[in-house]
Amino acid sequence: MMETIGPILVGVCLLIGAGFALVGAIGLIKLPDPMTRLHAPTKVGTVGIGALLLASLIYNWVFSDGSYHETLIMAFLFVTAPISANFLAKVNIHTEHCDEPPTPPRDDAWSTLASPDKDTPSADTEVAP
Repeated sequence: MMETIGPILVGVCLLIGAGFALVGAIGLIKLPDPMTRLHAPTKVGTVGIGALLLASLIYNWVFSDGSYHETLIMAFLFVTAPISANFLAKVNIHTEHCDEPPTPPRDDAWSTLASPDKDTPSADTEVAP
């Protein structure tokens, strides 16, 4: 039973992974600025590579002894891909290669690059030891 369903599942996973890789490569080339260009490889890294590794996992379990290496690679990939995308976005913001984030409403500056005036000491205020 698995000898007939296995190759079909492997083929479907390979097509899904290859499709996401193609869309990610096109997006990386066609998107205009670094912040929008960042989305293309992150989707490929999670869904596309995940589908290709799932195809390898299914193939190994159906046609040989099986292996957990692909599962470990997927777990590592799914944990590190969002973190690296976050770091790339922060670098783009801090090096000013993208538009400045919008000004925060009221005094809510905790999640933006803006800092309230009362938190930054001025030249004539003394800082207590």
